[in-house]
Formats: sequence, structure tokens, C-alpha cells
Amino acid sequence: MSVPTTPTPRVVALPGGVELTIAEYGDPEAEKGSGVLVLHGGAGPRTVAGLAAALSQHAYVIAPVHPGFDGTPRPERFDSVADLATTYLDLLDALGLGSVMVIGSSIGGWIAAEMATRDNKKVIAATVLVNAAGIKADPGQDITDVSTLSPVEMGRLAFHHPQFRLDPSTLTEQQRAGMVANQRTLAVYAGDHMYDAKLRGRLHRVDVPVLVVWGEEDGVIPLAYGRTFAESFAHARFVQVPETGHFPFIEDPAAFFGALGDFIDTEVKPDEKND
Repeated sequence: MSVPTTPTPRVVALPGGVELTIAEYGDPEAEKGSGVLVLHGGAGPRTVAGLAAALSQHAYVIAPVHPGFDGTPRPERFDSVADLATTYLDLLDALGLGSVMVIGSSIGGWIAAEMATRDNKKVIAATVLVNAAGIKADPGQDITDVSTLSPVEMGRLAFHHPQFRLDPSTLTEQQRAGMVANQRTLAVYAGDHMYDAKLRGRLHRVDVPVLVVWGEEDGVIPLAYGRTFAESFAHARFVQVPETGHFPFIEDPAAFFGALGDFIDTEVKPDEKND
């Protein structure tokens, strides 16, 4: 039986006076302490709304808004991805979750990777990175500087199929201002280079199943960077999705969910499949 895919928004108070806006999908009481945390990228929460809704057919899903995005308050001291990673671990504690799959898109993947290296309470069951930023990769694998790109230019780089690209003529002035504000907030957290030079050296310590999914035609973060990211973990599965860009779960959801389902069946919950 299907469950409602309309999110329930609320604000959660966390340690240190942080007030975090989240959207909840599904029934937390039915999941017995498990769930999926979906972390959006620099384009904002709207990019992962469909992903969260689809996942909620199978699990309780939490999709937070990074403080400062979409008009939410950002504490002045919040100026790094590490701050976000700690906040989301606090969120999982506050929600009483103990077996969570964390799925992060773009900078959300960077946050997810940082969470996995800091999870001293072992509440993360698996980590999924989708066209993620965060590591200093090898020469020739540089992330595109998107800070000066127009929405049209960004769309051409982010999406392989033109029908998925944003039409700027449909945007209101308020929406345009919101996009600019989100980019400013992204710069606060990610800096100019979109990576932490030391993260790559910490990833070998992650001991939960890791899936790295990459749209082959991403013009923002190249495929070779994705392979390097996956190889930086002690054990990670790498799946590339043909004819998709920065958001493979939008351009080819069947391929994305096929890869995710196989990962869950074979590495996250193999015993359940064999029962």
C-alpha cells in the first residue's frame, strides 16, 4: 500500500540553539528507529524533493534544509560543511534514529561523507553519494566554478537532457533572488574550491557500506572525480549512469533506483533478501 508523499514540514530544536527546518515523509513510528536522511546540494531543497518522495514509499525519510538556504536562518558560527555534518548527526539523535541511510547530492554528498567519518555513535547504516563534491581530486578532475554562471549556463552543465533544464523566463523575481541567496550560502559553507583538502585522507576509516553514483555527462563534477571519490574509501561500490548529468535521480530515476535497490539487497540488507 502506498503512503502519502506530501512532506510534513517542521522545525527541530537542536543543541547549541540551532533551529533546523526539515521535511518528513512517511511514518517514523512504522520504521522502528530506521530511516533515510536526504541531503540536498547547492541548488537547494527542491532538487531532492522528488527523490525524498519516491524513497518514502519504502522508508521514513527526512530532508532537512541546510541553514541559510531558502530563507532559513543560519547561525553566524555556521561556516563549514563540518558544522552541517555535526548538526545532522545531532538531528538523528534528536529523532531517535539508530539505523539510517544517508543520501547526499553534490555538496550534500560532501556532508554525508563527513558524517560517516564522525559517526561515533554508529547511527549510520549506509552512505550514498551522488555526484558529490568534497575531496581534492587529482589533476584534470577539477570541479567547475559555478559561482559566476547564469541559470542557463548552469543548466547546460548540470543536465544532459535539455527538457530538464530550468527556463529562466519562468522565474519570478523572488525566485531569482532566492537562487542568488542560496549560492551565497553555498559559498560560505564550501568556499571557492568545493573541497576539504584533508577529507580524502579520512575516508578510509568509513566502515559502513558506501555507494557512489555518478551521472556520466556531469559538466559540474567530472566522472573521473567520482571514480577517485569512490576509490578513496576502503570499500565502496561505484555506479555510473549513462546519459545523465549532475542529478541522475532526476534524469533517469529507474537507473538510479535500480542501482540503489541492488546496493541495499546485496550490501546493506543481504540477510533480509535471503530470508
